[in-house]
Amino acid sequence: MSDRFPTETALVLFSGGQDSATCLAWALERFERVEMLGFDYGQRHLIELACRERLLDGMKSLRADWAGKLGDSHTLEIATLATISDTALTRDVAIAMQEDGLPNTFVPGRNLLFLTFAAALAYRRGIRHIIGGMCETDYSGYPDCRDDTIRALQTALNLGMDRTFELHTPLMWLDKANTWQLAHDLGGAGLVDLIREYSHTCYLGDRGEQHEWGYGCGECPACALRANGWRQYVERSG
Repeated sequence: MSDRFPTETALVLFSGGQDSATCLAWALERFERVEMLGFDYGQRHLIELACRERLLDGMKSLRADWAGKLGDSHTLEIATLATISDTALTRDVAIAMQEDGLPNTFVPGRNLLFLTFAAALAYRRGIRHIIGGMCETDYSGYPDCRDDTIRALQTALNLGMDRTFELHTPLMWLDKANTWQLAHDLGGAGLVDLIREYSHTCYLGDRGEQHEWGYGCGECPACALRANGWRQYVERSG
């Protein structure tokens, strides 16, 4: 099946982070119209949502054809997720590994809920393509980022809503260096610079210090992954 849908609309899970910004550009290359959905779930790095507007403005300036495809941007508040969670992303606690081998940044059910809410919104708006930045190559062991999980959820959503949703995960098999490369392939140096400057990844919500790969504390797992991927990308680019 072709991976281009020139007459259809897509809904992108757009948090304001590096991965979701890259996924947004990926969607803009493939669909006639693209809407966005972000979630306020009480995350410590809530500042990521504030980054979305500047990223969108930058993408509109970068490519006139992208500007014409960008549709509505939605935000859903699901504070209940933080209420029932006890994690380092929803509590002011140190990031650490747990006895089960998962980092305490894992928010149980987060991606399952995100995609379910996205499908409910897509159902109402007549959209069947949903795009997320889940990745099994460079991730923290989160089980809801695995390809098997996403495929199973797609089946459940299609059965439960009697629709034919298609969940796209363009980063699933890419490491962070290749995610940087994909951004370059999609939008050149301009998109790479836009993501470096305005996207947010740091789990602690720190935008006080700017590094060559962007803003962040430089120490949390998300910063370390992004920084390492940037170094590998630069090395591979020569």
